[in-house]
Amino acid sequence: MLTIGELASYAGVTIRAVRHYHAKGLLPEPERDDSGYRRYDGAAVVELTRIRTLTEAGVPLARVRELLHAGEAEFAEAVAEIDRRLCAEIEQRRRHRERIARLAAGDGLALPPEVVDFLDRLRALGVDERIVRVERDGWIPLAARSPDRVPEWIARKREQLADPQVVGFYRTLGQALDRTDDDQKLVELADTMAAYLTRMEYVDDVDIEPPLATLLDALAFDTAPPARRLTELLKRRGWAGWTTLSRVDPGPEPRG
Repeated sequence: MLTIGELASYAGVTIRAVRHYHAKGLLPEPERDDSGYRRYDGAAVVELTRIRTLTEAGVPLARVRELLHAGEAEFAEAVAEIDRRLCAEIEQRRRHRERIARLAAGDGLALPPEVVDFLDRLRALGVDERIVRVERDGWIPLAARSPDRVPEWIARKREQLADPQVVGFYRTLGQALDRTDDDQKLVELADTMAAYLTRMEYVDDVDIEPPLATLLDALAFDTAPPARRLTELLKRRGWAGWTTLSRVDPGPEPRG
């Protein structure tokens, strides 16, 4: 026969847990011996182990009580259901770990994998990290607003990156971020970028709703302030917008 401390040790729980299960009516209290101590047999060890295993699996105590009195078939089905739930939780935690790992890499907390891959591709092509950051910050609200459109948009982006003109545009854009609004070099870079857009016959067919485009433009200007002046220069060269670019009449003043 076992004391309460020995029982707790065999079952891998604390004495306090044993008393708690007594109080909840999960584990019957044995009669006391002549010395006034409770004494437990092997069956109590088995029962306590079952209780501990079920509670550690997250089964509510009320449900544990039911299962302890269930028939063999019912108990087996309940255990199978618990196993399925635990497997689902493990899979969910695995996905959370993947997202945390991407967060450690800097981009993946709120972005789908294909966008993270696109950003990595920009880096591999030598695009300035500030431009990558502007792209990343823009993709976060895009992916949240229209997650089903992301694969389509990313496919277009990948296709564009196969064009050396597009890569040149991105790299020139990075150089522009080092310039102040009154820097003549910024004007020259605007000329270069407008030439890139013309040579690659740029057509922006990504149908982003205007309020969202305005929001993304403001986000880009906050992340890279020189971008605002650059859009003014590009508009004088026949290209308006940032998130969504389009051809416009440059007007009578096409230069700086």
